[in-house]
Parts: sequence; C-alpha cells; structure tokens
Amino acid sequence: MKTILADAVYAFVSDKGEIFQPLFELMEKYPNRKIILTGADDEQHKAFGLDKMPYEVFTLKHNPEKTDPAYYEKMLQRFGLGKENVVYFEHNLDAVKSAQSVGIKSYHYDQEKKDLVGLKNFLDENL
Repeated sequence: MKTILADAVYAFVSDKGEIFQPLFELMEKYPNRKIILTGADDEQHKAFGLDKMPYEVFTLKHNPEKTDPAYYEKMLQRFGLGKENVVYFEHNLDAVKSAQSVGIKSYHYDQEKKDLVGLKNFLDENL
C-alpha cells in the first residue's frame, strides 16, 4: 500500500498552524500511511503547530529545501520507502518538480483554489 506524502504549510495547515479540515477529512478516507513533509526549523515547527499533527512529520530544517531533489532522496531513505511506493501533493510548483525529478508521482495542489476534487482524483488514480 502506497504512502501519502502531504505538504505541510499552505496545504495541510495554514501559516497559522490550523489544519485545513476538509483536506484532513479527505485524507482520512484512505487507510494508507500518511507523512507530512515540511522544511520547517524548530521554531517554525512549533509556530505552524506541526508538533500537534495527526500524522508523522518529516523535516530537514531547510537543509536542503524541498526544491532540492536531495530532500526527497533523504526522506525516502529515512522511511525506507521506494519512489514507486509513495504519492505526494505539494503547493510549491518547484518542490513538485523536484520530487518528480527523483521519480515521485506528485500533484501540484493550488493553495488558492484548494481543489479537493482534483486532489481526490489524483489520489484515486495513483494509490
């Protein structure tokens, strides 16, 4: 069963640390493991409420950023996951391209549109 990788700030949570409830409810419909990806450092981790998430949280504290393919290689290694065993959604298009460059099936989640139908379609087609 594939793991769902979710972007933290501007997707799963707001910059004020509030979980986007409709997205949480969508993710809860899937029995898959879920990991929230962020670049947050210790201070941001607390400010964004990432210490109170319902799922595992992974960060490299901006070293490197998610726009660097090395971020995803280190994340996969840390969790013992293969690129074919994960799907990812992310608000930052450069980070999406970075994840795709290492072979991770990724979806650009527009933080303004909050297109949960499009995200659900992506998950349904790729899980």
